[in-house]
Amino acid sequence: MLYIGCHMSVSNGFYAMGVQSREIGANTFAFFTRNPRGSSAKEINPSDVRKFLDISGNFGKLVAHAPYTMNPCSADEKTRIFARNAMADDLKRMEYTPDNYYNFHPGSHVKQGAEIGIKLIAQQLNEVLTPQQSTIVLLETMAGKGSEVGRNFEEIRAIIDRVELKEKIGVCLDTCHIWDGGYDIVNNPDGVMEEFDRIIGLDRLKAVHLNDSLNPCGSHKDRHAKIGEGHIGADALVKFINRPEIKGLPVILETPNDMDGYAREIKFLRENYSD
Repeated sequence: MLYIGCHMSVSNGFYAMGVQSREIGANTFAFFTRNPRGSSAKEINPSDVRKFLDISGNFGKLVAHAPYTMNPCSADEKTRIFARNAMADDLKRMEYTPDNYYNFHPGSHVKQGAEIGIKLIAQQLNEVLTPQQSTIVLLETMAGKGSEVGRNFEEIRAIIDRVELKEKIGVCLDTCHIWDGGYDIVNNPDGVMEEFDRIIGLDRLKAVHLNDSLNPCGSHKDRHAKIGEGHIGADALVKFINRPEIKGLPVILETPNDMDGYAREIKFLRENYSD
């Protein structure tokens, strides 16, 4: 089964996101838990969530996304406090739609060094994760621009190693990010996935952001492209989602599209997917 979708606007409510997903051929979706460039969070309507749950029986795992402003390894203490409080609040809100995923960018160490960044990220996770939560928190693989943490599999693993409740942690693999980070999924996809398994473990891989890239491999720039309009190419991305390690995982498109564009990409990927 191919569980595929794109980012939806949570301001419309969960039921509307579910309906719109079905209209474009999707059976999962992503949504920002709060303003992606700010701090405000829309109040959740329990009756709206119940309506969504009634129609979501064939949906795959949802992949919520933390705001871009959340930086748990910032050099600024106020920024770290916001990150901790926002994540803790988001994880409580995620229980309205239990047993799904909460994805976040690990953050930028801002000249403190990766080791300090890794320590601070793990510290936040140890402060907010609880044994009772049903949500799995996903570390997203990053392209390595600036002082980003998570630029390679080793940094992701280093964070996981420091987390106490490891059963609450997984990884979201972004195809544009790892490509821009130097992992050649076009010419050596087997090697990339073997390296992921050796360093992180395939049991940690819970979701995929499927994006083409405007830049060549190893550029460390993080510029998404529509499927087939970048340096990765449609053939490589189709082969990637057909890999046994990816089958059954939620695949989220973050390509620069409107809803009609997402519908075309979903149709194309379904037509080239082998169950």
